Amino acid sequence: MSARGLVRALRDPDVVTALDAGGWNGLIAMARAERLVGTLALRIGDRRVPDAVRQILDDARLDAEREARQALWEADRATEALAGIDVPVLLLKGTAYAAAGLRAGQGRFIGDLDILVPREAMEQVEHALLRAGWEWVKDDPYDDAYYRQWMHELPPMIHAGRDRMIDVHHSILPLTARQAPDMAAMIADAVPIAKGLYMLSPEDRICHAAAHLLADGDLAGGLRNLWDIVCLLDGIDPSALEARAARHGLAAHVGQARRLAAALYGEGARLSFWDRIVAARLLARDGWGRERRKPLRFAFSVRSHWLRMPPGLLARHLFTKWRKGHRPV
Repeated sequence: MSARGLVRALRDPDVVTALDAGGWNGLIAMARAERLVGTLALRIGDRRVPDAVRQILDDARLDAEREARQALWEADRATEALAGIDVPVLLLKGTAYAAAGLRAGQGRFIGDLDILVPREAMEQVEHALLRAGWEWVKDDPYDDAYYRQWMHELPPMIHAGRDRMIDVHHSILPLTARQAPDMAAMIADAVPIAKGLYMLSPEDRICHAAAHLLADGDLAGGLRNLWDIVCLLDGIDPSALEARAARHGLAAHVGQARRLAAALYGEGARLSFWDRIVAARLLARDGWGRERRKPLRFAFSVRSHWLRMPPGLLARHLFTKWRKGHRPV
């Protein structure tokens, strides 16, 4: 079972009825590695599977439901903490999908709470969260200064009592990135979820997901991110999406995400040479879910740094981290 087997099972769950024990072992290992086992459980549904597999799938579905409840509680606590300041608070990614009951949130494991607020409100938000029990994960002056000067978020914070992380964003990409999304437009066009909480518009959700997948990282865990995009594309007007992506400077990334989604999870698409390289990175796991193709993964890691920073800043940053003892895995 390769990563393509997981993709096939998500695309057409009926294929799992032909799996033997080895096939199931590989599929479950792959789904766990990509944090898609809850999604796989929901896709398989009531299809006939071995009893041992049914228990694993049921547990995964319940775990995803528990994580969603925890995520929504954290969102509620953050909303309460920020209620005293007049700032729109937008939920991002998994918590937003769960709060709005979107297909992208079904079976999805949710980690940190990600919120988006206007950049000019970051100081107010920071102080309100600190008063409410959140604290800094790391106490490193260099990292703190780096986040505040160059990144699109505050340094990570964790709640002292609940041990849950929150990432406070003011943009969807670092300030040093080659693209500069129109964050004022994203916030202005946000849609309400509940009292005091908002989420990005349908088109902006896809722009954010595509940017997160293709413009801001090394594609680790990319099959889950691409599945998010598949779900978010449901019912979207392509022309409205293209116009919105162009406004944010993300037309190329959104276009590539749509091609990859169609090629892997849909009815197929014509892929460029670069698309095929990206697809190879997304599928770089062996039959037990372990990452492989180390040179390819390293190349995408280098690329992720290159996308985030101009060469001079990148060299200075890497030298500083090396001097402080940081070593990439």
